[in-house]
Amino acid sequence: MSLQMSDINRTMHPVDVVEELAALKDWSFERSARDEISIGVSGRWSEYQVAFTWIADMEALHVSTALEFKVPVAKRDVLRDLIAMINEQLWVGHFEYWQKDQVMMFRHALLLAGGSEPNGQQCEALLSIASDACERYFEAFQYVVWAGKTPREALDFAMFETAGTA
Repeated sequence: MSLQMSDINRTMHPVDVVEELAALKDWSFERSARDEISIGVSGRWSEYQVAFTWIADMEALHVSTALEFKVPVAKRDVLRDLIAMINEQLWVGHFEYWQKDQVMMFRHALLLAGGSEPNGQQCEALLSIASDACERYFEAFQYVVWAGKTPREALDFAMFETAGTA
């Protein structure tokens, strides 16, 4: 099976759509190249840099967020077990650990094959999906790596939702 990508003339570059949205929402962003933009997102656990990259030959707007923390060699297998458990729960996107760079990544893509145009709502949804996933599971990663919890304990804790206020 061969995929044939054609040169599609879009009315607007997909990363330009993301940049316009970031400017409209007054989000902190940096446009490092024609096909890349990074948006700063303040979370409860960390400051996240959500990167959008246009991959022209696949006609995909890729979103990724790095959670940078060093993982001791002894914890890498248990971390991979946790990642597998988390990925089973995700409807879109996935986490992965890049051992060489020692970076935990959340990744997802919006496919725009055939010249489909992204809109602001889609781009905002991509940003929300990435930041929400990182916020939801950040503690679980920390619990496995630094608190010595099992993947199941860490995931159960991350999924626990409190009701009401004290």
